[in-house]
Amino acid sequence: MDPGKPALPRSLWVRSGVAGMASYLDAAAIVSTGSALVLYKEPLSLTAGTIGALSSALTLSIAAGSLLGGRLGDRFGRRRVFVVTVTMLALGAAVLAAAPGSGWLYAGVVLMGFAAGADLPVSIALIAEEAPEGARGRLVALTQVLWYAGMCATQLIGLLAGGMGATGARLLYAHVAVVALAVLAFRLRMPESRQWSAQRRLARGLRAGEARRLTAGRQLLRPPHLAAVGSLAAFYVLTLIAANTMGQFTTYLYVEVAGSTVRVASAVNLTILFFSVGMAVLFMRVVDGRYRMRWYAIGAVGFVLYFALPAVFGVHVWSLALAKILGTFGTALAFEAIFKVWSQEAFPTLLRATAQGSIMALARGAAAAAALWTPRLLDTTPRTVFIVLATLVAAAMLVGPVIERLPKRTLSVGGPGGVPPREGAA
Repeated sequence: MDPGKPALPRSLWVRSGVAGMASYLDAAAIVSTGSALVLYKEPLSLTAGTIGALSSALTLSIAAGSLLGGRLGDRFGRRRVFVVTVTMLALGAAVLAAAPGSGWLYAGVVLMGFAAGADLPVSIALIAEEAPEGARGRLVALTQVLWYAGMCATQLIGLLAGGMGATGARLLYAHVAVVALAVLAFRLRMPESRQWSAQRRLARGLRAGEARRLTAGRQLLRPPHLAAVGSLAAFYVLTLIAANTMGQFTTYLYVEVAGSTVRVASAVNLTILFFSVGMAVLFMRVVDGRYRMRWYAIGAVGFVLYFALPAVFGVHVWSLALAKILGTFGTALAFEAIFKVWSQEAFPTLLRATAQGSIMALARGAAAAAALWTPRLLDTTPRTVFIVLATLVAAAMLVGPVIERLPKRTLSVGGPGGVPPREGAA
């Protein structure tokens, strides 16, 4: 953080942390599924096709949840949505932990994925709306630190339980369920977003046509929001397809392609993830400063190398590990964290969660389609897969400077990107 800026109160960090646990749970759900399906493979007689279908179902469910959750968050409030979603997430994880067969896995994956997806856009919107001037970026970036923390915790459990077969898989999902219940206990005591509440009251004071113009989701497909939607969607779709492939199939790559074990995969990734947490903290320090696009450029190079290295040298334990180290710069500085910050800056309050949720849904849907075929492709042409992924990331990195130059829109009514309230409005 910029030493010239005043320290934020502890209560604001706690509030942002409780809301931002959506990112922890999202990461834990994805990474747990990647490891758990490998551990469930023999005990529950899962084929490569079944693993691909379950992975795709998780991602597609996250997409559907993002789309619906974001819209509901803008219409009915942040708090209502994220209390319901974290409850659903705990239930889905419990189903997966107790699953006796593949049918239960499908049910649990869909429920857990939908809840995780619906939780993300509203929780991030609440953080941005409670942040004081000049601190929005670092508080939103806190969610990325929590995302890495979720990955670290899951990898640690995978390291300890990787040789326990189905029992190890159940422990991975039990961790998600327990954390979700703890988060629920804290969220029940959180108030609604003050900015959302105020903007909603002002919108009610407008004429019906003006109110619809500010709050209808279809407005995102029209100027002035269309440029932001298009550029952010292009960036996030391309990067998420690549990152999701590595996130969901890291264990599969180590075990089925590189010929290693779940424990080795967990140990390597856990070691590197501690470095990732440090990079996420670095991003928090620079994101609100004037040099964040210079850091973005460094991240862009690392992000491309993340996939280019296995493409050039093949898929081995050493190439995957080295690629992960280089990719840490990319994923910390030029991927999800900067996307979250841009999304809060580009849209007004009463469309913010809808916009972010819709873009997340589109990206998760594209990643789900890719995940459906990924295990088969990794079994036959792994280097070709990495060539394609490196190309997608390189194209996305060129979109970043375009997004950075978009107008900043904070409020729907009476502020940037909005309209003044009608005289006499509350």
